[in-house]
Amino acid sequence: MKRAYRKAALAHLAGLAVLGVMIFPFGAHAQEGQVTVRVESAGQPLAGAQVSVEDLGALTDAAGSATLRLPPGAHQISARRFGYQEQTIAVEVEAGADVLVVIELEQDTIGLEGIVVQSTRTGRRIEDEPIRVEVLDREEVEEKMLMAPADIAMMLNETSGLRVQTSSAALGGANVRIHGLRGRYTLILSDGLPLYGGQSGGLSMLQIPPMDLEQVEVIKGVASALYGASALGGVVNLVSRRPADEREILLNQTSRGGTDGILWASGQLSDRWGYTFLGSAHRQGIHDVDGDGWADLPGYRRGVVRPRLFWEDGQGRSLFLTVGGTVEEREGGTLAGATMPSGTAHPEELGTRRIDGALVGRVLFGGDRMFTFRASAMGQRHDHVFGDVREEDLHSTVFTEVALTGMNRGHTWVVGAAFQRDGYEGRDVPWFDYSYTVPSLFAQDEISPADWITVAASGRLDAHSEYGTSFHPRLSVLLRPADDWNARASVGTGYFAPTPFTEETEAFGLTPLLPLDGLAVERATTASLDVARAVGRFEINATIFGSEIRDPLVSRTTGEGRVELLNAGGPTRTHGTDLLAGFREDPLRVVATYTFTRSREEDRETGGRREVPLTPRHAAGVVGMWEGEEGSLVGVELYYTGRQELDGNPYRSVSRPYVEMGVLVARRIGPARIFVNFENILDTRQSRFGPMLLPERTPEGRWTVDAWAPVEGRTLNAGVQWHL
Repeated sequence: MKRAYRKAALAHLAGLAVLGVMIFPFGAHAQEGQVTVRVESAGQPLAGAQVSVEDLGALTDAAGSATLRLPPGAHQISARRFGYQEQTIAVEVEAGADVLVVIELEQDTIGLEGIVVQSTRTGRRIEDEPIRVEVLDREEVEEKMLMAPADIAMMLNETSGLRVQTSSAALGGANVRIHGLRGRYTLILSDGLPLYGGQSGGLSMLQIPPMDLEQVEVIKGVASALYGASALGGVVNLVSRRPADEREILLNQTSRGGTDGILWASGQLSDRWGYTFLGSAHRQGIHDVDGDGWADLPGYRRGVVRPRLFWEDGQGRSLFLTVGGTVEEREGGTLAGATMPSGTAHPEELGTRRIDGALVGRVLFGGDRMFTFRASAMGQRHDHVFGDVREEDLHSTVFTEVALTGMNRGHTWVVGAAFQRDGYEGRDVPWFDYSYTVPSLFAQDEISPADWITVAASGRLDAHSEYGTSFHPRLSVLLRPADDWNARASVGTGYFAPTPFTEETEAFGLTPLLPLDGLAVERATTASLDVARAVGRFEINATIFGSEIRDPLVSRTTGEGRVELLNAGGPTRTHGTDLLAGFREDPLRVVATYTFTRSREEDRETGGRREVPLTPRHAAGVVGMWEGEEGSLVGVELYYTGRQELDGNPYRSVSRPYVEMGVLVARRIGPARIFVNFENILDTRQSRFGPMLLPERTPEGRWTVDAWAPVEGRTLNAGVQWHL
């Protein structure tokens, strides 16, 4: 009995002991160590960062701290937050000990050593992004601003693989061709938003001063998986500057009668609120360079206002608001008192009134989830005059988007939905009115299964109100076989919904155009392979690209002097190479570029194949910049443009190759920087190779040949930039 009693008592005590350990696990806690992780950035505590060890995780508080209890042994502790590079450190935990760990996160933000691209939505550093994105940083933007402070046309034209093509010789309208694809396929965004319209017009980039740009991001090749129908050829994303307590005034005068005055201001209103403001006024006198009575340089008067408001609470929530307005009056054609060969005058005018607004909100939660809301609206009224024909119209674009971005087990993913409405109302050509609505779903996933490879897959499902539902994927791969080598390969598909606005109709308006009937969507497939290597102070990049556009839209003149838009029977195929070599050793920087482009399309007259007009097969450039410690700057540029096939030119069927040269000199004196820029020193201009004016007016109403070379000739501009 006693022995049984003892056994029962011992069993009872053991059970109580087990229960006690389960309820009050003092022994277990005694074996653990307490690890306090403090996350900082630039020496300041970082709240809302996710700290994780295996399956355990916590968010840092307002002091940037998080506490974890870990068993004894070696552990890998990771800290991450959107907008910062993830860091992992090793820590040894002893039983019952307290450990303090400090993790410093480097901010992935524009203006620091690492450039972060925004156009791909994931906010990766450019060297980690599988999609090839070419970036012009603030230093390059500032240099181009001194050469052409009124607009961004020169900045884009001097970027490898891009060509600014004049679409209206009378009014100076132009668009951006990427890798030989027509300019209507290029989407111009502002901070990822279509503030200049879903299908940017030929004058949009001529009305954007570069003063308030932090960087310019270019995606070459179809980007419909990211941005829908309007990005068939690529994307140019203009990223604005952020508040930094700066004030600048720039005044500029050109030898061709151009005057620019620009004010930029930014600052902090409080710990959370900041602002930026751009206000500019521009004037260009109408100018006849070759003395034929026709304006080679159209005149204009333009005013631009762009305030922006920023809010950030330091906990991962932010808000961005902007509203902008542009007013411009542009005039060209025959000068006062001049006439055409027909004996009549042919003035051309364009009045523009544009207002837009946008909102972007972000909320960080869980340390690795970001909810983003974007919305924008744009209205633009035009008043065209083409000789004795007047056309008034209204363009509008409304855009909204919600997206959720996250990181999980090596994946960086994005899912979202968007809605866009593009509208046109023509008071004088109402049969071209349209209202396209496109709700969309999109997704993107980037994964790095190993340090040497990153794969990005994206897709977008669009339900176009006029042309039906379509799905367009894109796949990109980044390979890093060695520290100084990387290679990127991309392939994707896209589409473009037909509208009456093409390079041809921009020159003569919509009045001669027949109503659109039975047009099919233009569809494209593009692919590229990019290889880059950095060796010391040298950087080399080589790209092979190719594209095919099926059912491309072309124009044809009918026997009644009208113009018809129709889908070509054969595809437009383009291929080429894009080479870049750079050298940098302060204070010297040298960049050389070369682009080979071969683009062929169906000849609408013979039914055979021909070279796409206004596409130079060879283009090259060399830029050298020397910048002293005191802000002195000397730059030399030399550009070569090869032969181009011409269309509708009675004087020649193939253009002449030409060379342009420019020199920029700037000197800082106290808070001011004085600059002088000699553009096109060799006075290269098209009128030296043949007349610009046609001997008679074309049936659709044109009086000039296409512009395939500079028309303004040698130009000098000089000014001062004050930092207040």
